[in-house]
Amino acid sequence: MSAATPAATSTSPLPVTAAVAAVAAPLSKAAFATLLLIAMMMGANHVAARLAFNNGVDVATAVTARSAVTAVVVGLILWWMKVPLALAPRHRLALPAMGLLVAGQSLCLYSAVARLPVALALLAFNTYPLWTALWARVFYGHRAERRVLLAMPVLLLGLAMALDVLGAASGLGAALQWGHIGVGVAFAVAAAALFGLALVLTQHEAGGLDGRLRTFSTLALVAVVVGVGAQMNGGFHWPQAAMGWGALAALTFLYGTAFTIMFTVLPRLGVVGGSVIMNIEPIFALALAWVVLGQSIALAQVAGGLLVVATVMWLGLGRR
Repeated sequence: MSAATPAATSTSPLPVTAAVAAVAAPLSKAAFATLLLIAMMMGANHVAARLAFNNGVDVATAVTARSAVTAVVVGLILWWMKVPLALAPRHRLALPAMGLLVAGQSLCLYSAVARLPVALALLAFNTYPLWTALWARVFYGHRAERRVLLAMPVLLLGLAMALDVLGAASGLGAALQWGHIGVGVAFAVAAAALFGLALVLTQHEAGGLDGRLRTFSTLALVAVVVGVGAQMNGGFHWPQAAMGWGALAALTFLYGTAFTIMFTVLPRLGVVGGSVIMNIEPIFALALAWVVLGQSIALAQVAGGLLVVATVMWLGLGRR
């Protein structure tokens, strides 16, 4: 990942867990297990989201519910830990921009999950390190590290294999395959681009602000912006069956609990940064989606997915 890319830390302001920075010291067994649990919960969150979408929930409703409840949880953590709430003038400008970017990223990623197999949506989103390097170059003049340049073609090759861009695994051919996955892929790539820009802004414009406060303000703004937008476009779309309510509750619980663990448990285990371990989220999502949703992909696509995950983890290990 680019030198300009901030580590997605345990106090990250962003609702995505594909962290690419490694902790400086070897992980304890407890920390390793906790990180695996967080990755599994985040993967399960997206599977639950797809189940909710299949039962009448729309993307805006899911994003609003998830963000609002998690913002409340993080707000309680701020109050409990007596975190100072003072903001510098630059933070007052950066936080709204970050909130809008994350709102767009959240809508785009869930829109991709609603249209693609969950694991493929997450794999396409995992190209965000490339976008981070691009935005850092465009806005701050940072040159991409050699590792990023080397990883770029490998990452894109793995993604092409995972998405079956030529339609060979599906037997549909390229035209029909893109007609089937094109919109979902576009949403996933847009989510990656927005997340990459949010990461760059986080480092350069809000890096000195307490991460818990960044997270609270960002998620609260996401809930307000997306919620107001939903009300202006016909209102919320709630589940039409008990399974949908269970899925909506599950995705909210999984998301909020994963964040709570990151804030309260990981720091006590000595994990002050993110970990490449959390990049296995798409693998967890692949297994869970197969069990819960009956989604499966061809072996060639699995190989491409593993290549994407391995490449992103290699980028993260380069930060050690």
